[in-house]
Formats: sequence, structure tokens, C-alpha cells
Amino acid sequence: MTAELILDARNATGESPVWSTAEQALYWVDIPARRLHRWNLVDGNTQSWEADEMLACIARSSDGSWIGGMQSGVFALAPQVNGRLETRLLCGVAHAQPHMRFNDGRCDRQGRFWAGTMHLDMAAGLPVGALYRYTAGQSEPLKAQISGLTVPNGLAFSPDGTLMYLSDSHPDVQKIWVFDYDTDNATPYNRRLFVDMNEHPGRPDGAAIDADGCYWICGNDAGLIHRFTPQGKLDRSLAVPVKKPAMCAFGGANLDTLFVTSIRPQGDVRDQPLAGGVFALYPGVKGLPEPVFNL
Repeated sequence: MTAELILDARNATGESPVWSTAEQALYWVDIPARRLHRWNLVDGNTQSWEADEMLACIARSSDGSWIGGMQSGVFALAPQVNGRLETRLLCGVAHAQPHMRFNDGRCDRQGRFWAGTMHLDMAAGLPVGALYRYTAGQSEPLKAQISGLTVPNGLAFSPDGTLMYLSDSHPDVQKIWVFDYDTDNATPYNRRLFVDMNEHPGRPDGAAIDADGCYWICGNDAGLIHRFTPQGKLDRSLAVPVKKPAMCAFGGANLDTLFVTSIRPQGDVRDQPLAGGVFALYPGVKGLPEPVFNL
């Protein structure tokens, strides 16, 4: 299967693709560039908006606006006609150390926003990251639900919402876990190993769930997107023409396109000139509409 280049975006760290069914458009972020991007399926036009902080993960809100995890907390996001991304702090975060930011995140099936944090110096391998939950109207500060993470990634929820997946993509960890998830209390429990990615090519980065309940995870450094069954068995691996696919998301008119964002490393990229691009794969399965933040 050949990956189709959707946009030669040259993102430093293209992350958090989210498909808007209403707009027939793909949104995603470039974290260090502090930008939110939009690509329209119908005419191929693109737009982007710049924020004041690094923006790592986004979710649509039930009123059509956006919510996102940035450096200092969870924010409401509003793209402006002047190319600025207006931000309003919803809930701050007390990081374990200075120089941290949010990373991967999304909503559960009930519309609560989950996102993990990491240290900006990934190479240091500091397990100071945590996974947080934000619910609309929440007045108390964000509280770590899962601690001891280095680079939290791969967050996803099963189609019925009763399972939560989470990975740590740091080279010293490279594991994916699955939790039972109490949908009433928004509580993950019974953590167990789902996949040890040390046994497969690539580090586990961003993920998506398809309509069959299978888990798609980007194999960062390997140029692959892996599909695992709910039992944790590798079902297939699809290639993209870059080394660092970052996150995938189902979209398109029939939710049967798997969009993939990627990372463009600093330095020589002559062996992967499309690094940082956005790609489309057609795996023959459908995804699910991305849950929206419940206001």
C-alpha cells in the first residue's frame, strides 16, 4: 500500500490530527511552531493560526470551538481571522519540574479531556510526566491520574469506551498499556501490558482506534503504522515515506482514510525529503468519529 502525500507541511513536530466531519477538514498542530493547521478535503486549501505557547494536542468542543493542552495548562482555543490563535486558560497545571509541556491528548467517549505531560528535554529520560483529566466546569487544579511517565503517548479509547490505551514512547520504555475504564467516574484501573514495542519496529507514538476496536499506533523511527487487535496481536504494518510518523487519525468522507502526521528532524533530511508532511493511507477499514469535549 502506497501512502499519499496530502501536504508537504514540513512540520517540525506534526501531531494531534483531528478530523472534522462537519467541515470535511483535517486539523493538526506543529508543537514547536506553536501552530494549529487546517486542510480542507474539498479544495485542498490550508490555513494556520499561531498561539503564544507550544500547542501539543487538541479536541473539538461540543459548541464547535476547540480545547487544547499547551505548556501551562488546558486552554480554550479560538482561531482568528488575523492568523492568531486566541487562547483562554481553563485550568492550569503544576508541573513536577520546570520546562515541561503537554504532549498527547484527546477526549474519552463521554467528552472529558485527557492529556499527558513531558519534560522538554526528552533525551534526559526524566519520568516526571503525568496523565491528567479535565472536565467542563472543573474548578479545582488538574490532578495527576497516572504518574511516572516519560513521554506519554498513544492515548485512545475503545469503541464502547470501557478500555483506555496509553503508551510511553521514550526509548527506555517503549510500552503500550491497556486499562479498564470506569465510564461513570472517568477512572482507569487494572493496568496491564498491551504491547511491548521493544519487540516491534519503532517507538509507540500517537494512536487511533478503528470501528473494529483495533489499535493503530505510529512506529516512530521505523516509518510504520501498526495495527494491533484488541488481544494485542500485530495484524499488519503500513509504511509511510518518512522515518518519524507521529500520530494517525481516521477521516475522509467515509472515515476510511487514515491520516498521518510526521516529524521533520533538524539536520540532513535528504534521505526523507517529505519528513514533516501529512499523509493518507487507505487501509480498507473505517474509523470512528472523534469524541468532542462535552461542554
